Amino acid sequence: MTEITSRRGLLFGAAAVSAGALLTGCTSNEPSDSKDEPAGNNQPAADDKPGKQVTIGFAGPQADHGWLNAINDNAEKRAEKYSDVTLEITEGSNDTAQQIGQIETLINKKVDVLVVLPADGKALTQVGLKAMRAGIPVVNLDRIFNTPQAYRCWIGGDNYGMGLNAGHYIGEKLKGKSDARVIELAGLDNLELTKQRTQGFDDALKNYPNIKKVARQAAEFTVESGQAKMAQLLQAQSKFDALWNHDDDQGVGALRAIEQAGRDDFLMVGGAGALSAFQAIKQDDGVLKATVLYPPTMAASAIDLARALGQGKGIGGLAEFEIPASITLYSAVVDKTNVDQYMPTGFR
Repeated sequence: MTEITSRRGLLFGAAAVSAGALLTGCTSNEPSDSKDEPAGNNQPAADDKPGKQVTIGFAGPQADHGWLNAINDNAEKRAEKYSDVTLEITEGSNDTAQQIGQIETLINKKVDVLVVLPADGKALTQVGLKAMRAGIPVVNLDRIFNTPQAYRCWIGGDNYGMGLNAGHYIGEKLKGKSDARVIELAGLDNLELTKQRTQGFDDALKNYPNIKKVARQAAEFTVESGQAKMAQLLQAQSKFDALWNHDDDQGVGALRAIEQAGRDDFLMVGGAGALSAFQAIKQDDGVLKATVLYPPTMAASAIDLARALGQGKGIGGLAEFEIPASITLYSAVVDKTNVDQYMPTGFR
């Protein structure tokens, strides 16, 4: 029996038990026994106590960006926390063929669970399917495979939610200002995530009829591109009230361009959650007032999920027998009111 089939059987069985219990509760005239508890209350949940030994294979892209480097760090540090976890981590690669080869090596090693952040979700779907068919559950991290059959659980950020929360934050800050003007420094336009972030931002601004987005430039998630594209925006827009920048790494360059232009007449909101952004927000002596999270801590959570899968456990706080099929992380807004709480999660 395949892993997918057995999971469906377990879930159907759990649903049947719940339905039966509900039916009995609605029709019986017998007094209830307070000692009887729902079956879910007895389901073991993953915790910090050592359990069954689990070998987790981890494959991600090359750490050529602060956020990606933080992904690797979060995975490694989380695995070190557990005495019952062995982490087999590959050398990151942006070459899809090389990453496929690395994952196939982990499959051949018969690791218990795989955690994969694909360089390209579509291109790596088949190797995800191969792992699942070999009985190795896959935790698909962030960049999603083309089919849910290629993973047991997906966990990742909310790109649309990033834009939505950035737009609402700016909208509330400019709520009392007539004819407010905002601009946007986006990431790579050929990426779906960039389109989702922009869509969320635009949808949020529709709630504020006093605000108009007057310009948008696409950078490349690098310091250099952020500086160059921001300089173009500043030259073209002599007056605006707020800027949303999709990425804190390219935001470093954007802030350089802003400083060089001597501009301080607007507020800036960043994206992702870099340590440098948190520090600037805390210092509160420049235009950067907030950033919207795309938390790399998702990699630590992916290790938690993989460990729970390997040990056949659920998640503490949930009644279900199994971990969820997908988990979308919330894109919190970090400003000076809560920056101290998030400071330890900032990536370099």
